[in-house]
Amino acid sequence: MTPLNVLVTGAGGFVGEALVLHLLVGKRFCPVAAARGATRLQGLCRVLPFDLTRSNVLPAFENIQVVVHAAARVHVMREDVADALAEFRHVNVQGTLKLARQAAESGVKRFIFISSIKVNGESTPPGGVFRADDLPSPIDPYGISKCEAEEALKLLARETGMEIVVIRPPLVYGPGVKANFMSMLGWLRRGIPLPLGAVRNRRSLVSIGNLISLIVTCIDHPAAANQVFLVSDGEDLSTTQMLNRLSRAFGGRARLMPIPEWLLRLAASMFGMQAVAQRLCGSLQVDIDKNRELLGWLPPVSVDRAMRQTVNHYLDANTQ
Repeated sequence: MTPLNVLVTGAGGFVGEALVLHLLVGKRFCPVAAARGATRLQGLCRVLPFDLTRSNVLPAFENIQVVVHAAARVHVMREDVADALAEFRHVNVQGTLKLARQAAESGVKRFIFISSIKVNGESTPPGGVFRADDLPSPIDPYGISKCEAEEALKLLARETGMEIVVIRPPLVYGPGVKANFMSMLGWLRRGIPLPLGAVRNRRSLVSIGNLISLIVTCIDHPAAANQVFLVSDGEDLSTTQMLNRLSRAFGGRARLMPIPEWLLRLAASMFGMQAVAQRLCGSLQVDIDKNRELLGWLPPVSVDRAMRQTVNHYLDANTQ
């Protein structure tokens, strides 16, 4: 069987690089990496220059059957631009549509868009879940831009016949994770007391291994065409449970103070950190039954295994 040529954008990032490395194993796929700047993939596969912010730096699609678009202007807790929505639209909507239109004109069969659970919304009520076919309800500029990109891609699919697949991950973690999750690993390793011992929320997370598994399934599964999928580890945790499980992976016990949730939210509001409090105390659960029913997909990596892998990588990278 001739391997499928798969172009992965954002190949210098957390998700894109992990996907390319996975596709390099075996003979089913021939990955092509599209990245902005230097990447560790140089020498392992064909690497093309790509910058979503510059329309004149787009990859060539010669002999490419599938595109996985993981590049984006990502969400940050504190924006430092005057018009964040305009910036997100420029990259995540206009840049994505230009890339996808060029892909369709070049004969690409399927375009997989790595979107965000923020298209569904910011939180779920107690006992409630997000589903793939819910009406979108984005709130912040990042979620709005991802939602608008999805809608533009659906229109393009109807115009051109190119298949579109949308995957909306929640928080992604795993070996090499950066940003807030890495900071949290540092706090746990150092045994810093945290006021998060009484948080009773429920949050869906997804390990990089499980996200990559779903993306790979969607590359050539016939039933994935023109569908939206949510993804998670299949086990939802409270913030307190997550910290305890990560500490167990470190071989220790988290130092968590049982501060009431209402007090945490009050303190956060006094310092203008309501968004942080929402992430720590609010619930966000997703239903992945559609993945099982339509694709026969279940998350192959357990939460405990994924957390051990994450912690082990962190220790290897931070042990002198």
